[in-house]
Amino acid sequence: MLRIGDFSKLSRISIRMLRHYDECGLLKPEMVDSFTGYRYYGESQLLGAGRIQALRSMGFGVAAIGEILEKYADGGELEQFLVRKRDEMETQYREMRQKMRLIDSTIEWLRKDGSIMGYDVSLKTLPERYVASVRMVIPGYDSEHILWKTLMEETAGMHLQDGSPCYTMAIFHDGEYKERNVDVEVQKSVAGNYQDRGHVKFKTEPPVQIASATYRGSYEQIGQVNSAVAKWIEDNGYEMNGLSFNIYHVSPHETQNPEEYVTEVCYPVRKK
Repeated sequence: MLRIGDFSKLSRISIRMLRHYDECGLLKPEMVDSFTGYRYYGESQLLGAGRIQALRSMGFGVAAIGEILEKYADGGELEQFLVRKRDEMETQYREMRQKMRLIDSTIEWLRKDGSIMGYDVSLKTLPERYVASVRMVIPGYDSEHILWKTLMEETAGMHLQDGSPCYTMAIFHDGEYKERNVDVEVQKSVAGNYQDRGHVKFKTEPPVQIASATYRGSYEQIGQVNSAVAKWIEDNGYEMNGLSFNIYHVSPHETQNPEEYVTEVCYPVRKK
């Protein structure tokens, strides 16, 4: 048996917190001397104390820890619970990182007085190209990776040769912005001729005149770039003439750092 002071040292829990855990019923001593009131703990309780401290470090309150240890008394069950909790936190972390990037890009935009003139828009012609294409309705614009994964998996054994230049792009077929179930097509220009396979279609795309702006950074900036291109189109006597698309010069395939992405926002145009 261990006196409360010794148990405190070994468990790295203060005497004050051990008394609090006792009052809450979270970690009760094995014995309390009826004459002196001294609390005594068993060595086997150190494992439970360690779990309590670990859960506290994860941010769980005393009440929540009691519920967790009661519901997931078995070590395997507790592990499964923590795996699920970790997955939830990873999702929250990604969402928070995305919001922080949006805040940073907005701050930078506001420091430019909210100007959309910080993006250079150019008029050019995208040449004819032979492409491997996958088009599907996907849950949302952030699910575009589904299309690229399908393209890569279904052509894995075909030894596709990259076109020169090699364009990788996403074309947005909906006539409006949609919050879900979006119609998106991805294309990669390739050299040679190939037979369609599964969801992958091979076709020749005609040349197209576009107004475009290339920028470096996360995709949260696209709304501002769209505004810059739209303003350029109006100011220079052009009008939109087809589906918008993005060309990915540096994408998540090349880097995991969103600040290193290089994206070209493109709108087919014609003179009014």
